[in-house]
Parts: sequence; structure tokens; C-alpha cells
Amino acid sequence: MQGRTTALIVAAGTGTRAGPELPKQYLPIAGKAVLAHAIDRLSAHPAISEIRVVIGAGQESLYRSAVGDRIVGAPIIGGATRRESVANGLAAATGEHILIHDAARPFLPGAVIDRLLGALEHSPGAVPVLPVADTLAHIGATLGATVSRERLARVQTPQAFHTHAIRAAHAAWDAAMEATDDAQIARAAGLAVATVEGSAALDKLTYPADFEAAERRLATDMVSRTALGFDVHGFVAGDGLWLGGIRIPHDRALAGHSDADVALHALTDALLGTIGDGDIGTHFPPSDPQWRGASSDRFLIHARNLVAQQGGRIDHVDLTIICEEPKVGPHRAAIRTRVAELLGLQEAKISIKATTTERLGFTGRREGIAAQAAATVRLPEIEA
Repeated sequence: MQGRTTALIVAAGTGTRAGPELPKQYLPIAGKAVLAHAIDRLSAHPAISEIRVVIGAGQESLYRSAVGDRIVGAPIIGGATRRESVANGLAAATGEHILIHDAARPFLPGAVIDRLLGALEHSPGAVPVLPVADTLAHIGATLGATVSRERLARVQTPQAFHTHAIRAAHAAWDAAMEATDDAQIARAAGLAVATVEGSAALDKLTYPADFEAAERRLATDMVSRTALGFDVHGFVAGDGLWLGGIRIPHDRALAGHSDADVALHALTDALLGTIGDGDIGTHFPPSDPQWRGASSDRFLIHARNLVAQQGGRIDHVDLTIICEEPKVGPHRAAIRTRVAELLGLQEAKISIKATTTERLGFTGRREGIAAQAAATVRLPEIEA
């Protein structure tokens, strides 16, 4: 589909039916906030041009903690109702098309986004739906008559629209009434809303049992991948070098277009390998002058974020530094701590080792340093 697409995540609720501690969009699943899961799923889709999040007043610190350094537009403060919150988000959206999504449905399959955007080629709006499988009945003091399930469906989010059309529909809505969702507002304005196949992965998280089920599902629906990284940099004249994110005093430096941190480069390539996304030169070409002297911290954080955007979890990284000099032992603990900080992991999941080549080869001749790394991550199975 041509044109920019904004993803608007509605996360302004204060409901605590999932537990008393926090609003549910900030509760953790598999070590990551529900809102962060939703952002990562949307960020991973190539058709999404920008992500904006509507939050509740006073939730700014919770939002910053959940989002971290993910690339998201400035948060939008919501209103007293969901409809008002969406209206505030619509006013800030810049895309020609918009996906309005509830943060409480974090596990959004990319295929659903594809179907929604495809439907917008022929309709001003589209929603994902699933058939109703259970028996429906009226209830009172006792069970009443059943209701036919024919032509009934469960409506999910995200709901997709041409931005100008849904913006106008919101403006025309009677503010004295509340809407169940944006499709209702669109239909009231005379917009045709298409339906596409939804996904069970989009079931809303509401109660503690929903969160427990999501934890179990993530644990069983993930596959483990391991990849290797290797890098080499030669010595040049200098007064110190970067190794594992730590500045180490030395009578020489390492040559390289960035800060030449051979250890972080190897780790970056290992992480990129787990998601099959090229290597460090693919993302940060040495021919590009903007990376001259750049901190390799940025490269490793970028790779970490790409893993997260695919719903991945880093289980363990192992780094071996190969050199005759400088001695790595005195700096091993600091390197481990720094790598753990950059990856957002416990130090127990970081292994730092050092060895020599018994004076053989270029490292043995003290011409440079080599590093090899292995990373193990868990990634979700591809969902329909």
C-alpha cells in the first residue's frame, strides 16, 4: 500500500482487573511490559511508518520505563474516555492510513496487519474478526433463549482506516454518547468497514489468568536460535583502546572506522545472526562517514532492539577475546558488567573469556585483537 501508515496504540487505561499493582499495559510478560510487546510487534512490520502511544495523565514515568529506548513518537496524553483518547491520537497522527490498536492485545501477528492494509485498498476501514464458537443465550435469573451465531463475529483490534475518514467520523460523533470501538464511529458516519480474518493471538489480556496463559504461550511458542560472530582489528599508534564497551589504557589503539571495539562488533554480528538480518556492515556501512569514530555501544543496542522487535529474548551471550595484549583479566568484570547493561541482561547470562594463540598468527605477533562471540535467543514461531 502506498503512503505512510501510523500505528496508534491506545494505552491510557487505569484498569487493574489484571492485578492491583499497575495498569495492565505496564505489567510484565516474559520480562517485558505488555505495551513494549505491542510496540515491538508493530515496529517489526515494514509498512508501519510511525508509532504513537496514547497514555493516561500521570503515567509518564511508567511509559518511559516500559518503552526504554525504542523509537516511538512522543506520548500523547489521553482523555477521560477511550473515544477521547483516540481523538487526541488522531490529531497527532501524520500517516495517510492508521491502525488503532489496544495495548492489551500485544501479540499482533504481522499477517493481520497485511490483511488490514490490503483491505484499505478497497475500503475506507477494515477490522479483524473471528467467528463466535460458543453458544450464545440471554440470561436473567435463569438461562434464557439461545441466540443464533450465524453472521456474528468477535471484533478485534487493530482497526484500520484512511486517517482523514476516521478523523472526520470522530468529529461528527455525538459526544454525549460512548462508542464500543472506532468501527462503530466509522459506521455511524456512513463509512463501509470491511472485515478480515483475525487471530486468536489478539485475544485481549484482562484478568490474571490471561497473563498466566500468555506467559505459558510465549514459553512454548518460541524456538531457540544460536549464531556466531567474529571480528578482527589491527593495532595502530594511540594511547588506549575500546574493548567490550570499556576504555582500556594501552600504548596503542585499534584501527577501525568506528571506535574499533572488536568485542562489541563480534557480539553485534552474533545477535544479528540469530534473526538472519545481515551483519554489522549491512546496518552500519564503513563507507558511511557518519559512523567514523562512532561508539560501538550503538551497534550492539541496535542489534538488541532488532531482536526485541521480533519478539525475541536473549538467553545468553558468550564472548572470547583473543590477544597477547592488553591483558584482559583485570578488565573482565567491568566488561561483563558493561555488556550486561547494554543488553539489559543479568550478568549471569554474560560469559567473558580471554585466550592467546600461543604467539602464533597475527594476534601472537601482537599485531591486533580478534574476538568471537556466540548468542542464544528465543524467537516466536511465525504466526498466521
